[in-house]
Amino acid sequence: MNITQPLFLNEEQVRQHLRMADLIPAMEKALIDFSAGKVTQPVRSVIKVDPPGGFLGLMPALTPDGLGLKAVTFYPSNAERGIPTHMATIFLVDPETGTPLAVMDGRLITEMRTAAVSAAATKLLAPSDAKILAVLGSGVQACSHVEALRLVRPFEEIRVWSPNQERAKQFAEEIGATAVSAEEAVCGADVVVTATNSKTPILKGSWLKSGCHVNAVGACRPDWRELDEEAMSNAVFVDSREGAMKESGDVILSRATIYAELGEALAGKVPPRTRETTIFKSLGMAVEDIAAGTLVYRAVMEESRSTT
Repeated sequence: MNITQPLFLNEEQVRQHLRMADLIPAMEKALIDFSAGKVTQPVRSVIKVDPPGGFLGLMPALTPDGLGLKAVTFYPSNAERGIPTHMATIFLVDPETGTPLAVMDGRLITEMRTAAVSAAATKLLAPSDAKILAVLGSGVQACSHVEALRLVRPFEEIRVWSPNQERAKQFAEEIGATAVSAEEAVCGADVVVTATNSKTPILKGSWLKSGCHVNAVGACRPDWRELDEEAMSNAVFVDSREGAMKESGDVILSRATIYAELGEALAGKVPPRTRETTIFKSLGMAVEDIAAGTLVYRAVMEESRSTT
């Protein structure tokens, strides 16, 4: 029996075969499939590595399009070392036989799919005439979110804040934005992104413009927060109810009421409440990684067929 060796793809090879414009609709489908019960996916299993205060997460999923898992590490202290805080590997297998198909670097996929999911949320929930974007954070997620959100709304102004003022100024110059205080960034903004490693709230609900949309992508632990109680009192969407109730400090500590999963709103099962202030609390799910990894795998195989 001849079993083909699995593909091994590094970050640069992944980058060559993954496009944000293709990733956004793939994430919409993944979220809809998940909320429709078409995905088998346990809540992420997390091991704490202390010292130095890192985490290892294991994320398997069986989806209508693929089967596999992601192993991801999160070490906040890596920022001080000048290396990524998040690193990951994605493993895809054939759902019919269990045969390994590919092992690929997952750092870039994690970065891009997170932003693509926020773009899907913004496309659905943010004001159609949104012009001002506020980004709290200045790392890879902040940068990726600007790229993704520009594909779904034609922002005329971008404001940036970061705990690291020098990095905020540098990031602002890179993307054509203005570096200001957190309050100045958020006040009057139509869309807000929080992408920090903060363990305590850095966004106050009193700053939010009525009818704006917030993508909250940091605070991935049950005792960490980015948003205060007033912010979380708005219409809260999550990627997974079960995941949010286990992992999201923003939801757990504020005792926020979850209105819906994003996939339910994307499928039209619940109204998107676009005239209200909306919060999308994103934690990330294996179904998103499998969908993104499958995009990469199929693009590589198609390229291989076309050149033989």
